[in-house]
Amino acid sequence: MVRIQEVLSLPLAVVRRQARASDLARMVPECCGVVWNALRDQSVRGGRHVALYWDGTIRLEVGVEIEGPFSEVGGVVRSATPSGPAATTTHFGPYHTLDRAHNAIREWCREKQLRLAGPSWEIYGHWRDEWNADPSQVQTDVFYQLLQE
Repeated sequence: MVRIQEVLSLPLAVVRRQARASDLARMVPECCGVVWNALRDQSVRGGRHVALYWDGTIRLEVGVEIEGPFSEVGGVVRSATPSGPAATTTHFGPYHTLDRAHNAIREWCREKQLRLAGPSWEIYGHWRDEWNADPSQVQTDVFYQLLQE
């Protein structure tokens, strides 16, 4: 189910990349690892993993929600998710099927005549052991920023 939600900006520690779609399955986990190493080195508390796609060319930022102070280091920089109205849905299933959620949001917005602002992002649920046995339960929240009219 797609819905509109007013979202608050989430502070992030990220690495910035340009990617091809075929690289995402490898790149997103690698980038999350880079960010987690930087956070651990500074004893910074992190949250969920996030991939923030700024445009259709797959200019993206991948990282972790952060709480508290963080010093930028080694290509790991501060960023944040957009705030304001967003079309969103929760996807259940393996990551390689996330295109279903993205397609559902874009189609729903077309039907409702809502205009996308450009950025979209995925917030990955904290991994649970049972997802290893049943990947259909893997949870990812997908958001698309909407233009404010």
